[in-house]
Amino acid sequence: MAYPGYLKKLVEALTRFPGIGQKSAQRIAFYLLGCSREDVVSIARAMVDAKDKLGFCSTCGSLAEAELCSYCSDSRRDHNMLCVVQEPRDVLVLERTGQYGGVYHVLHGALSPLDGVGPEELKLDRLVARIKEKGITEVIIATNPNVEGDATAGYLARLLHPLSIRVTRIAFGLPVGGDIEYADDLTLSRALDGRREI
Repeated sequence: MAYPGYLKKLVEALTRFPGIGQKSAQRIAFYLLGCSREDVVSIARAMVDAKDKLGFCSTCGSLAEAELCSYCSDSRRDHNMLCVVQEPRDVLVLERTGQYGGVYHVLHGALSPLDGVGPEELKLDRLVARIKEKGITEVIIATNPNVEGDATAGYLARLLHPLSIRVTRIAFGLPVGGDIEYADDLTLSRALDGRREI
């Protein structure tokens, strides 16, 4: 079926989103065409604002609108407990549980030698320096329960062992091979409660 040029470009642009195939992109495109111009501009503005105004926290690497994220700048949080996650979205997922009151460290990936991701790319030296400087007493490793996440957790455990701090890993209430991003709140709560030494 031949679409008008602008509609075809819109559908092609929407298929760049993860999880959006051709049919979903068509549905979204037709939805947007049915919206008022003001609504479409509002959606587009929100996307541009998020891209232009969001950055990464200078301390933990989570999403932030200023130099520090809301977690690192919150004096009510336990700054002696550090949860290490792979991606900024994992912070938001863990926060939804309401079970964790410490601070975070975002790796922005996981060890994957085949993809050229080693300890240097994850800036693990920065993590170790932060632990030493801030007097962290416990590190919770909350990487995904898949090959890369497990390899990263094992490497971190060996790296942090000489620091004489408590190093735990979230319990495996999460499905093996899955991502933290897709877990429900109850599963994540139980995983945090059942974390263990590694």
